[in-house]
Amino acid sequence: MGMNKNTVLGWATFIMILMGILLIGLGAFRYDEVAGWGFAAVGLGFWANAWVFSSLKGRV
Repeated sequence: MGMNKNTVLGWATFIMILMGILLIGLGAFRYDEVAGWGFAAVGLGFWANAWVFSSLKGRV
């Protein structure tokens, strides 16, 4: 039983949401300097990409 395109996009969305949460958590709790803002911004970028992948499910 192979993975189709929708399954791959679903897993990619899930992984990117987890990475976004991890990066935002690092920015909020680990780094108190300016680097924390960068980690949080990259985490939000991961969430934006996950949103795009989620909206592509079923259309590709």
